[in-house]
Order: sequence, then structure tokens, then C-alpha cells
Amino acid sequence: MKKVMLVFGTRPEAIKMCPLALEIKKSGTLKPVVCVTGQHREMLQQVLDIFHVEPEYNLEVMKPGQDLNDITSAVLLGMREIIKKEKPDAVLVHGDTTTAYASAVAAFYQQIPVGHVEAGLRTWNLYSPFPEEFNRQSISLLAQWHFAPTEVAKEHLLREGKSPETIYVTGNTGIDAMRYTVSPHFTHPILSWAEGSRMLLITAHRRENLGSPMHAMFRGIRRIVEAFEDVKAVYPVHLNPLVQQAAREELSGCDRIRLIEPLDAVSFHNLMARSYLILTDSGGIQEEAPSLKKPVLVMRDTTERPEGVEAGTLCLVGTDEQVIYEKCHELLCDQKVYQSMCDAVNPYGDGKASIRIRKAIENALKE
Repeated sequence: MKKVMLVFGTRPEAIKMCPLALEIKKSGTLKPVVCVTGQHREMLQQVLDIFHVEPEYNLEVMKPGQDLNDITSAVLLGMREIIKKEKPDAVLVHGDTTTAYASAVAAFYQQIPVGHVEAGLRTWNLYSPFPEEFNRQSISLLAQWHFAPTEVAKEHLLREGKSPETIYVTGNTGIDAMRYTVSPHFTHPILSWAEGSRMLLITAHRRENLGSPMHAMFRGIRRIVEAFEDVKAVYPVHLNPLVQQAAREELSGCDRIRLIEPLDAVSFHNLMARSYLILTDSGGIQEEAPSLKKPVLVMRDTTERPEGVEAGTLCLVGTDEQVIYEKCHELLCDQKVYQSMCDAVNPYGDGKASIRIRKAIENALKE
């Protein structure tokens, strides 16, 4: 059997790679080897437990006060030894994290073919998002197989000169994950607290938004909650101390805003499914929410997921307090505008991306 190593290290990566690991496990010709880097520690383990995926390796790179240099070097050196030991026939990485970038380079240095899951996303600005845009463009330079979630992503890769026969349009594995997680029978104390209200679900953690942009984002959200008595907001606060400080300073003290601990994938997906509106600077949520028919306000200046904006399910609002307030106000007051975003067609797939990727790898690794 051919050995396929899947490497991931953050919670979002795990949500999107675990369905693929389970699918490869079903193959009669492929053997999965899961290696996690621990770029996110507690949040990563939550996802592994949900999908019952047990890694063969864990680099546990997370250390207090580390920066991108520390993470990159730790992953690069750690993966060197694991790849030498396992001698995989292929290494699969996901998206645009430092884990994905450093693992892809480590495989390339040992001339192991790299498959890039969620390939072809672009803003064309290396500093937005930072460092993710650099990471994904760099991975594309050395990947042998590009698993693009959409036709737009494929066009980006073709524009960069990638060979058409190396590109596979698969849909997004994040949609696959929701088949495992969303349930009409789910219960949670937050849902009881929010019952009878329109619930806003917030996520914010993006590196380039730290500081004054994040404070402005939170002020805009607070103004909305205070303006509408039937609106409540829930924010699972990211573990980054700077994010936590900004959230406390701008959002605490309001009885219709709840700052809670980070959620596992099951809880978060089900809260998304029951929310009225989502405000985020995350990437994956921009893909997941359309499958749940939930409008998303993207609190970033750029997005590598223009398909959702073009389809109408996403609206790019940046980090300006007044813009965020005005767009939320419109969606809360104008049912026609709100419903048009809910009804927009999901451009990110049908929940079968993992099957398509598994078949592509099986064919590519045939003797």
C-alpha cells in the first residue's frame, strides 16, 4: 500500500483534514499517516477527539512567546526526521498555515511529492492576510498536485502557470466536516441563553487585525447589540492574549454579549447553524456558513474567497467601526437584503471533496 502522510497543526486545518484522513483510511491502496505539529494545542486536540483521529506523530511545537521564525524552524526540523523515518509516497498539507508551508518545504527537500489541499486561494497581496498569502503562494510553487476548492481557485493556479493536469477541482473539505458535526438535536447553554433573540456569532483572531482594527471591530459590534433589544452576541474568544484583552476592553459589561471559551468543532458548527448573522475575520467560516444559509460579514480588507462575495453570501466590511455598524444595521432591519444573502448559492462544494481527493491520489500513485 502507498503511504500518504497528512500534516496539520491548527484547529481549522484539523477540521478540514480529518474528513480526508478518514476517507483515505477507507482506501484499499492507500495508508494514512497523520502527523500533527501542535501549532494550536488545546483546540487541535478537541477536533481530533471529535473525529476519532489518532495521530502517529505530534511535534508539539507550541511554546510561550514564540514567533513565526520559531514555528517555521521547529516544524521544518521536526518534519525532516519524521519524513526520513516514514518515507511516505506523498505528503498532504492544507491551506496557508505556517505548519503547511514548513511541512511542504520539508517534503520538497526530500523530494517527496506534495499535495496541496485547498489550493489556489489568492488575494495577490503578500501582506494581507499575513503570513498566509505568502504561505499558500509558496506551497503552490512546489506542490505536485493542487486540490482547488472552486473553479476560481483553479483559474488562479492556471494564471500562475500551473499545469492543468495537476489541478483538481474538488470542493472544500470543510463542507465535508459538517456532515459529521451539525445535528438538529444539539443543545448548549448558550442556545438556551439566546433563545428568543437574534444571535450574532463572532470570531476574530487575524494577525493583521490585532490592535486598533480589532478594537474598532468590537466597538461596531457592541453598538449594534446596544441598538437592538432582540439581538444577543456570542464570541468564543481566541486564546491569543492580545485578542482576549481587546475583547474584555470593548465587549465586557454588556448583559447581551457573552464572551466564552473557544468551542470545539461540533459546538461551533451547531452555533453557526442556529445563529442569525456571523461576523468573522476567519477564512474557513466564509466557506462553512454558506452551506448553512447564514449571511457573513467579513471583517477584513481583503479575502481570498471572492466566490462567496460574488455569490452574495459574504459581504466584505473591513475593520471600520461605522461600516460594520451600518451593514449589521441594514441586515437586521431589511428582511429582503438579509434573505437574499441567506438564499445565495453555496459556491464551496457538496460535501464530497474528500472522496475526490482520495480518488485523485489513488490514480496518481498507481504503479
